Amino acid sequence: MNLPNKLTLTRIFMIPVFVLFFYLDVMNGWNYFAAAVVFVLAAATDALDGHIARSRGLVTNLGKFLDPIADKVLVSTALILLLTRMEAFWQPFALFGGDAARAASLMTVVAGVCVALILARELIVSGFRMVAAERDLVIAADKLGKVKTTFQDASVAFLLVGLSFSASAAGQVIGFAGIVLFVACTVLTVISGINYIVRNRGVLTEAKEETQA
Repeated sequence: MNLPNKLTLTRIFMIPVFVLFFYLDVMNGWNYFAAAVVFVLAAATDALDGHIARSRGLVTNLGKFLDPIADKVLVSTALILLLTRMEAFWQPFALFGGDAARAASLMTVVAGVCVALILARELIVSGFRMVAAERDLVIAADKLGKVKTTFQDASVAFLLVGLSFSASAAGQVIGFAGIVLFVACTVLTVISGINYIVRNRGVLTEAKEETQA
């Protein structure tokens, strides 16, 4: 097994460590900061393994299979876990001195819808790639998708750090920045998903023509 694949597997093995720290409440809030560090390190291996694989000619079928799975499982896990700590989405609004109950109610809906859209996009694109793979079609990497992933990773990291220091004004500022990034990444996720399918719609068209034939 080459180095890029080992890095990808390391990212996968870091996911349960991330979950452990996230729920390790005995750390009195520092568990979220520790989870953020683990998440950032895991996300960093994504860019690193891809760079090494391409620059050294170490791209393998195993890597093509594991890499996108590792990315999606890492981000999906983080987003779902954050939904179990909804204060990450409404406590930052204390900066504006508004109604906490109203902010909590609103952000519960917003966060739930955003996570649903993000997960739906990933499932749809994964299914789309399966169809392309069955037809031996190569789909070029989408730059917009990479930007989306960067925003997703940044939003999770900011939300976790903000949650860790939510009692302070600085923590609330960081948390609010995380919310802004979270909404932005949701918009980018939807746009990139639509763009991905539109640009590669020939995959479905060809599949349909083959079925009719």
